[in-house]
Amino acid sequence: MPEPSVFESELAIQELQRQKSTGSDQIPSEMLKAGGRTVRYQIHKLIISIWNKKELREQSQQSITVSIYRNGDKTDSSNYTAISLLTATYTILSNILLSGLTPYAEKIIGDHQC
Repeated sequence: MPEPSVFESELAIQELQRQKSTGSDQIPSEMLKAGGRTVRYQIHKLIISIWNKKELREQSQQSITVSIYRNGDKTDSSNYTAISLLTATYTILSNILLSGLTPYAEKIIGDHQC
């Protein structure tokens, strides 16, 4: 996969969901979306740095795991679902990777269907 373009980074930032809990960086997605060209450019530089080094900062690899109650007996642990809160920059990188790899995965799946 080629290095992500500025357009791909901006698209990934636009795809961030609003009003979601923050990860360990405590940066809400609304702040990145409203940050303007300067913030988008800095995020793109960070993504390119991660891309070229093929290494995530330790902070980006950390997540906060939270248990969410679904239904039933609150004392029964099987009635809870665990979610991981990721940093905003990790989510952006994940969105870029997903959009870049999806066409390859669809081709592989399409080629191997009976």
